[in-house]
Amino acid sequence: MAIQRILIVDDSPTERYYLTDILVRSGFTVSTAENGEEALAKIKADKPQLILMDVVMPGQNGFQVTRAIAKDPDLQDVPIIICSSKNQETDRIWGMRQGAKDYLVKPVDAAELLAKIAALG
Repeated sequence: MAIQRILIVDDSPTERYYLTDILVRSGFTVSTAENGEEALAKIKADKPQLILMDVVMPGQNGFQVTRAIAKDPDLQDVPIIICSSKNQETDRIWGMRQGAKDYLVKPVDAAELLAKIAALG
């Protein structure tokens, strides 16, 4: 099934706008959350087909939220791509261990993002 509905979780308005612009231009339906708590509420209310997750956010960080989603039987089938400024290999490995399907370093390259979404779909 092709991915259509994507949730962007990022505390940066600029980053949310940038990613939303790329995705909407490519025909996706996008919703956003500013933090992990808001993200979990939105995911439970209207389950997206993909989540783009920032790591460094107030409250729960992206690794914690990814782990919570991966452990929830109702949500664990929703793929997560972490989009973070944390560019160390250890960050990527840790993100994947928490349940992420992929890891992109900011600034996110539009073509790379779309290719990774296509690969998941």
